[in-house]
Amino acid sequence: MWRLRPALRWYAVTVTGGAVAAGLIAAALTTWRLHGLILFGTLICFGAAAMELTRRTTEPAGLVKDVHGIWQIPVALLLPPVYCLAAPVVTFVLLQLRTRRTLVHRQVFSAAASGLALAAASALFRLAHSALPGLRPGAATATLLWLAIATGCALLWSALSQGLVMHAVKLSDPAAGAGQQLFTLGALFNDLCEISAGLVLAVAIARVSWAVLIPALPLVITLQRSCRHAQLRSQARIDAKTGLLNAAAWRSEATIQFARAQRAGSPVALAIADLDHFKNVNDTHGHLAGDAVLAATAATLRRSLRSGDLLGRFGGEEFTILLPQADAADAAQVAERLRDSLAAQAMLDGRPGGPVRVTISVGVATTASPAARDLTDLLAAADAALYQAKASGRNAVRVSHLDAGHPACEPAA
Repeated sequence: MWRLRPALRWYAVTVTGGAVAAGLIAAALTTWRLHGLILFGTLICFGAAAMELTRRTTEPAGLVKDVHGIWQIPVALLLPPVYCLAAPVVTFVLLQLRTRRTLVHRQVFSAAASGLALAAASALFRLAHSALPGLRPGAATATLLWLAIATGCALLWSALSQGLVMHAVKLSDPAAGAGQQLFTLGALFNDLCEISAGLVLAVAIARVSWAVLIPALPLVITLQRSCRHAQLRSQARIDAKTGLLNAAAWRSEATIQFARAQRAGSPVALAIADLDHFKNVNDTHGHLAGDAVLAATAATLRRSLRSGDLLGRFGGEEFTILLPQADAADAAQVAERLRDSLAAQAMLDGRPGGPVRVTISVGVATTASPAARDLTDLLAAADAALYQAKASGRNAVRVSHLDAGHPACEPAA
């Protein structure tokens, strides 16, 4: 842990220390009851059973979406905050021992962040319960009000928990794209399903019986497997080092967009960007530093492109960009902006041997007659233009026009 960046190290210490202090204060203020202890133990046992029954499912890499909140939301709504701080500790201990072994300080931080967020949601719900003494599931109006407040508290838990973790990821690696994984439509829908299931379970426990946990278990396992399956499918399309589409996924998406441009008769351009002398980065700073440069390059390219442009990693240190609605002048302007942005950025700043500056050469292919060409033609022409950019001394842009029968390269205007 002491090898972490100073800002990240002290952030982790602060969050963990805050969770410990909150737990001690909450324990001192809690009136302990046997009913609460039994309910807490029962929810923890069912959560452990769900983890055990899904732990042999193939684990996705990177950020993993679990549905532990289905068991933890009832803890926040039905029990005092001290239980909220304890529940994630048990969960992450079981994850470390049985499911997903990783660095211990990461599990400790994750448990602390989740516990603080869950305790905040619980404290807010208990505050609302004190202000409205009759707030409990019952009649239709009372149940709707209860659900509205409970939903707000659950959303607070989700936002705080993800926010604390995302900030740690950003402190660890400013170029990391955690937000793009957490805030996709599919991820948000999974979060909504998790919160909804947790709320339904809390209402059922409060109004019916703890026996509802038994039929809830296979439903939670099914949802967990569905989340993992969706993550694995998504990761099959993503390049792990950069977070961009991999070559196969990019080509599939680009083919669809190219065909759409052909039908509409609209211009389209394609660019291939290649890092100059990237082997020197690996040889001088090591392959881990090279991976960091690739990730930083991808982030810079992404920030410099338009929202409709399609960016992917084509292999090695090459990146491909499809530029819909772009003629030769537009594509050259975009390519020059990419080149300038990357040349101005200092990478590996704060790391041994840093900072490092890298440049790119870009080959661009355009056509005014999309119906007469296909994506393979554009790729070949852009690759030829890239070769010309490299041959001219690198850190340059060359444009290849396909309007004639054969491509002709020229410097970007």
